[in-house]
Order: sequence, then structure tokens, then C-alpha cells
Amino acid sequence: MRKGVKMYLPIKDLNLGFNDAINYRRRENKNAFSQLFIKNDKLEDLMKLSSYFLMGDKGTGKTAYAVWLSNNEYKNTRSTLNYIGETEYQKFVTLKKEKNLNLSDYTNIWKVIILLLVSKHLYETEGKESLLNKYIKFRAVNSAIDDYYEGAFSPEIMNAIEFVHDSSLSASLLNEYANVEGLIKRKKTFSEAKYQTNLLYIQQKFEDALKSLKLNKNHTVFIDGIDLRPTGIDYADYLECVKGLANAVWQINNDLFSTINDSKGRLKATILLRPDIFNAIGLQNANNRIRDNAVLLDWRIPYNRFEQSELYRIPNRLLSIGQSKELDKESFWDHYFPYKVNVQGKEEHSFISFLRFSYFRPRDTEFFKLVVASS
Repeated sequence: MRKGVKMYLPIKDLNLGFNDAINYRRRENKNAFSQLFIKNDKLEDLMKLSSYFLMGDKGTGKTAYAVWLSNNEYKNTRSTLNYIGETEYQKFVTLKKEKNLNLSDYTNIWKVIILLLVSKHLYETEGKESLLNKYIKFRAVNSAIDDYYEGAFSPEIMNAIEFVHDSSLSASLLNEYANVEGLIKRKKTFSEAKYQTNLLYIQQKFEDALKSLKLNKNHTVFIDGIDLRPTGIDYADYLECVKGLANAVWQINNDLFSTINDSKGRLKATILLRPDIFNAIGLQNANNRIRDNAVLLDWRIPYNRFEQSELYRIPNRLLSIGQSKELDKESFWDHYFPYKVNVQGKEEHSFISFLRFSYFRPRDTEFFKLVVASS
């Protein structure tokens, strides 16, 4: 290299990464995502215990935030990310027909699913032996889960739905291990004919177990995939399922997690969804919930201040990966796009020209990547 000459990577050698943040959950890609991810005020807002809804239009980066937090311990918080997909929606429709469910039943089912996911997340991240040795109620619940899944539970929503589907068996196992641990004096019998009663019993056992824990770290469970409307599912059924989930998240955060005061570590469940879906499900006091309990991702910026924007930092960060550390981190865009665009007789920066073809969203870098790749 000639002394004093800044050497940028040729375009063909640039590593532009993945378009979908979900790919960064893989172990081999986590470090690359840590280099690309930009921490900002929205991340700090998301860490608040009152933030239950992460909202934004498609491509605004909801999944990116959840993936980054699930990959990294941040602000004494460990997180996990779960997805609901077409198979899970179909299972809810089947449950509705089999059990003759209504909206309140959907909410109760989601509560149990979230509690199960939180419990297994804690088991995996807080120290298995420590939790099982110190807390009898949690040990009893965990033993029932292991018995049901024969020790092979995978923390996915579909597996949690199966636990809820077999409510009499699940309730019986929870009751049995509570008896083994000396938490109750006599065992009860459960019938599938009393599905709602079984659900409430299961929920109570999970809640009692989580209330008994004294945690050192905060824990958040994210639920994603809500934006993708499943094919083959009636829109009304889809909305009913999502509304049940949103109600469950609201209730479980306010009525359970926020009331556990004698634990240093706090628990939280957060769902990712578009604003139009939030409006469509028609939650009670929706305006207050958006104001007090939601983080809205909005990347719109005025053209005359684009250089100070986080949106401008994203492609610069992307272009910086693998480059010499001697280079100015803010100069990468200008190096690869060193031109002005004439608009109605006035010249404007090439990034502004890019913005005119975008929706002011991080995912618009997909278009930017195509521009770079074709250069």
C-alpha cells in the first residue's frame, strides 16, 4: 500500500451480509451482526420493563432488535426469540374447533404458552442446578415439563401448544410433582371435559413457580412472526389468535411479572407487530397502550439532516465491515457513491437520491445492496 493512500475494498470483496435478520441467529453469524447493529434510543426504550409491544412497518427492523438482544446480554438482560408461524395458527384453529374456544380462552392459552417459554428460558440461562436446588415450586414444574416431553423439550411455540392441548395430562403431571415435592397433600384428577379449568390450574402452577424465584438478571421473551398472515387461515381466525396473544402479553406483564417485587431480576414478554395489525385487533385503551407500553420504529428523516441520521449510519456501517481501521467510518458511502444527482436544476447528495426510491427503512438496504452489486 502506498503511504498516505487510503485503500478501500473493491466492490466485489464487500461483505453485505443477509437481508433477513433471522439469519443472524446462527452461531457463526452472530459476531458479524454485532458489528453491523447500531444501538440507539429505540433500543434503550425497548429495555424498559413497560415496553410490551415492539411496533413498526415491515422492514423497520423489529426482528433485528429482537435477534440482537437474543444474541447478546444487554443491560443485565438476557432475551430469547420465539416465532409463531402457519403451523401454530392452524393448531389454534384446530383447538378452537375441538374445545369450542372463545377469545378469553385464547388469552388463557397464550398465557400458559408464554409462562412455559419463560420457565424453560430461565432453566437454560439462569443456571439449571441453582434454580432446581433452591426453588421447590420451580423444580416441581420443571419435572412435570420434562416428564411430558420425556426430557426433550425444545423451546418452540408449537411444542408449548402441545402441552396446552393435552391439558388433562399436563395438569395431572404438575399436580403429581407438586405432591412429590410435598407442596400438596393429595393428588387431583383432571378431565379433558374441563379444559378451561385445567388451563387455569396449569397457569396457577407456573405463576406460583415464577413468583418463588429470586433472579439476578432480567429476562425477556420476544414473540415474532405475527406480521406474516398465514395462508389457508381465515382473517378473522388470524386476528382472534393475535388478539388473544396481545391480551395475554398485556395481562401477564401487568398482573404477574410487574407484581414480583422481591426479585432483583425482572421478567417481561414482548411481541413484534405492525401498527396496522395492532389497530385491527382492537385492544381496549389502544391509544394508551401505544403511548405507555409500545416502542415504535420510525426512521423517517428530513433530507437536509440525513448525514446526522441513524439511517445514514446503517449503510456506512455495512460498507465498513472488513475495511481497514485507518479509514474514516463516515466516509464509506461517499467513496462508493461519489456523485451528485440533478433534481429540478439542483444537485443533491447521492444518499438523498437513494432515499427518494426508498421507504426510509433499514430493509431498504436490500435495494442499496443491489445497487452496489451491480456497480
